Amino acid sequence: MKIFFYALREFDELQYCEKFRDELGVDFGYSPEYPSLSNLDLARGCDTISTTPCDMSADIIEGFHERGVKYIACRSIGFDHVNREKAKELGMKVSNVFYPPNGVANYAILLMMNALRKLPQILKRGEIQDYSLKGKIGRDISNCTVGVIGTGKIGETVIRNLSGFGCRIYAYDLYEKESVKQYATYVSLEELYQKADVITLHAAATEENYHLICKRAIDQMKAGVIIVNTSRGKLIDTEDLIAGLESGKIGGAALDVLENENGLYYYKRIGDVIENREMAILRSFPNVILSPHTAFYTEENIGYMVRGCFESCVAFNKGEETIHDVSL
Repeated sequence: MKIFFYALREFDELQYCEKFRDELGVDFGYSPEYPSLSNLDLARGCDTISTTPCDMSADIIEGFHERGVKYIACRSIGFDHVNREKAKELGMKVSNVFYPPNGVANYAILLMMNALRKLPQILKRGEIQDYSLKGKIGRDISNCTVGVIGTGKIGETVIRNLSGFGCRIYAYDLYEKESVKQYATYVSLEELYQKADVITLHAAATEENYHLICKRAIDQMKAGVIIVNTSRGKLIDTEDLIAGLESGKIGGAALDVLENENGLYYYKRIGDVIENREMAILRSFPNVILSPHTAFYTEENIGYMVRGCFESCVAFNKGEETIHDVSL
């Protein structure tokens, strides 16, 4: 068995590849490059390819299949970047990984507090020695109502950790959990929109959730609402978000993920002209925080992510079931 790791980072992931190669008996190769039609031959002789979120469209998947690759192992929880329909057609299995929820959950809370207290503006103005107070007044999270959309492992952890701040917490999910109810009140999505001062997204990028935050939803929200997203960019209609920010209906946004971020985040693009007008507009707003999809990025999580790829490769080769399997 052999895995080829695309977009592998020697400075943090390589040590774990070597560790799990020795523990699980699975060989590996790697490249710092992302998969493309020009470098598919790197994976010849490998059962599995692994990559971080990037373009995994039908033609790339077919190219891997033609070179003998049988499995695609995402080094991420999300797998919406993979054309799973094509993978299924070709009989290729697809997997994702899991890691402890605290890293992303606490990062979401970090973004909330930065947005509420206008910390980026305070720091930027401090760099030019502007220590005046006008425009810097913020809100205390303890006096806010926070709406959490999605109460899976990460959403539930956000709620539990937020409860220590004393804020009122509303939650929405299709499947309510008793463990959440000791900290938050489940409400309808409409009520959450109407009452929350801060809305944080922790839902999957499904067809049903596509552009969950759109003009219709924004129209129902409180004036000055803060929107936080550490989940998936597709949950927000970016054009409608921009319109809400321009009108003042949305008081601020803190986004670790963005629509159409493939080809941007995780790439070194210094000096490039970036063809993403929505991103450029969002960056121009003083009340918007753009974080380049790094909520997951902790030492603990990297180990879990690499291990998950090795585990799924072993399970797929043995024909065993695995919690990592997200094949259609």
